[in-house]
Amino acid sequence: MGKEYVKEIERARRDLRALISAKNCAPIMLRLAWHDAGTYDAKTKTGGPNGSIRTETEIKHAANNGLKIAIDLCEEVKANHPTITYADLYQLAGVVAVEVTEGPIIDFVPGRKDSMVSPDEGRLPDAKEGPSHLREVFYRMGLSDRDIVALSGGHTLDEEAFFRDYAASHKRLSELGFAPPSFLRLALNKTIMAVATAATVVILSYFYEISRKRI
Repeated sequence: MGKEYVKEIERARRDLRALISAKNCAPIMLRLAWHDAGTYDAKTKTGGPNGSIRTETEIKHAANNGLKIAIDLCEEVKANHPTITYADLYQLAGVVAVEVTEGPIIDFVPGRKDSMVSPDEGRLPDAKEGPSHLREVFYRMGLSDRDIVALSGGHTLDEEAFFRDYAASHKRLSELGFAPPSFLRLALNKTIMAVATAATVVILSYFYEISRKRI
């Protein structure tokens, strides 16, 4: 993977945005991303956002009922971008689903590896269980109480604060057990520096124009 892979991710992002908007399938795409990532066990370093939800074994887990629809829809994008891993594709679909529904912009770092090893059934939250069960599941993933509140939408803050918290928690969920490749970290740092430099130039030009007009 390299710069071309990152470019392919951006092309896939555009295709996902068009697909999700046309099919009005944001909720099920977000559920697909959450369920692929939500099996992570921080102690054993197993499960997580690795694309294994597409296997015949895992998609038949009771909690994943109906998600075959989302997997089939993602196949349309995968066919046009075969170099992208399923793990990246499913998490990107979740990020785009949030954006399409006018939610917060979530930072997305690609580079996840695919796996065909499915975790045991029962790792995902059960809506019939109480708060203690929810905490147990999230703690197993390595997430916090704040992540529980943000990801479950149990908030009472003005929208901006919630969006900020949700975006941060969603990013952590999508990267459970995932360490971005070094070349991507370097590329992101260069991008940040380039944006900062451009912003500085714009600001300096603005003040220059103001001072020139005063003269």
